Amino acid sequence: MARRAGTVSWPGVAVAAALCLLTLGTLGAVLARAGGASLTLADWSAVRFTVLQAAVSALLSVGLAVPVARALARRRFAGRGLLIALMGAPFLLPVIVAVLGLLAVFGRQGMLNDALQALGLPVVSVYGFHGVVLAHVFFNLPLAVRMILSGWQDIPAERFRLAAALGLGPGAVFRHLEWPMLRAVLPGAMVAVFLICLTSFAVALTLGGGPRATTVELAIYQALRFEFNLGRAALLAALQFALCAVAVLAAGWLVLPGAFGGGMDRPVQRWNADGPLARLMDAGVIAAAAVFLLLPPGMVVARGLPGLSDLPAGLWAAAARSVLVAVLSTALCLVAALALGVAIVRGRWSRTLEAAGMLPLAASSLVLGTGLLLILHPVITPQRLALPVTALVNAALALPFALRLLLPALRDIETAHGRLADALGLTGLARLRWLVVPRLRPVLGFAAGVVAALSMGDLGVIALFADQGAATLPLLVQRLMGAYRMEAAAAAALVLVALSFGIFWCLDRWGRHAAS
Repeated sequence: MARRAGTVSWPGVAVAAALCLLTLGTLGAVLARAGGASLTLADWSAVRFTVLQAAVSALLSVGLAVPVARALARRRFAGRGLLIALMGAPFLLPVIVAVLGLLAVFGRQGMLNDALQALGLPVVSVYGFHGVVLAHVFFNLPLAVRMILSGWQDIPAERFRLAAALGLGPGAVFRHLEWPMLRAVLPGAMVAVFLICLTSFAVALTLGGGPRATTVELAIYQALRFEFNLGRAALLAALQFALCAVAVLAAGWLVLPGAFGGGMDRPVQRWNADGPLARLMDAGVIAAAAVFLLLPPGMVVARGLPGLSDLPAGLWAAAARSVLVAVLSTALCLVAALALGVAIVRGRWSRTLEAAGMLPLAASSLVLGTGLLLILHPVITPQRLALPVTALVNAALALPFALRLLLPALRDIETAHGRLADALGLTGLARLRWLVVPRLRPVLGFAAGVVAALSMGDLGVIALFADQGAATLPLLVQRLMGAYRMEAAAAAALVLVALSFGIFWCLDRWGRHAAS
């Protein structure tokens, strides 16, 4: 793991090559089997809808996150840390469960429509464009808040002390301190949310649909599941890949480096936010965000508890399959992320390797799974491969998140101990065993928990190829919702939430306990 000129970590290079083959090779496999194909007017409509909903979702998520992050940055209160942790729950919440919670609040039989009917007002529909945007804001608002909150916390306390000494008012503080930080942080947050919304599948499957509310990913699913039109699916996937690439390039052009420098790590005191009106506004913003983010999961719990006494048939078998897929995905993802991260911090080809690690962000999970099944079809039937292919695709899709979590810690380890390890001749597996893994365990446990939770809640490849005997728990919940068995769906969703957060808690605790 040393930074020596001319040295290469070949396991990391192999992982990068495998990612390129997986993302681009599967797309090529679908194209090779497709023959001639062209996009229809409905496909171009899906492209426009996808870009529009992703852009609106990103704007709303980041725009709403700014006042929430600002309020959290300048207020200290009992339970603040717990509230920030709970507000991050939607990112780990299985998508199908979150959709069920949003339906309980905003759906036809939800709390909002019940209140509107009681007031004699017309009910609202959560399906279509506004429903997709609502769900995406619910998922991505916590992510945007955490990213922007980190930017606020990176402004040295000495800058605020100087602003107070100069008698700068709130407007001047915003112009000279807060806006430069936002100018550096917001483009990255916007692109991250845009990419997530661009490739979203389960949200569009449950809340979208119809010719006027179909995303590219949903159009790919329809082309593969109902028409088996490989050419159309491949063209849509290539177009989606291009849209993601343009977004990433735009982010690199728009993002500015931070210019505040270091501080002395003193507690930040915000003299410009001590007025009663500022306190009232911050309290209102924090309370509104907490209600919006915590009410849907709370409704899932409330509606799922009565159904626990009569769980739907096949639930525990589906739960076992979900846990198995999550375990396989987590193991594959962490091994690959660790190998790739070690190769990146060595210095040679680091940018190329890091770019390869981000490739899955632009890929369609459905095309990844279809390409793999087409390649393996001459050897084995697709139904028998549904679970292992799902585990592999989940590992690849979660790898960028795991890599982003591991890289800062790996760089710190290399900076602090790399030269000593080189002097001792500590290389290869011995270096990993005695130096890297012991110091990486807290982050490794957290990354493992995130990957396992994301995999537990995935509804992608499995929705294409699983038969009745191979359904995972998210697919079972989706089928129960499709059959309008909402109480049974809520009970199954509650089991899914308990398993997802239970696995996350166990792995995160393992990492923190092993490092103590």
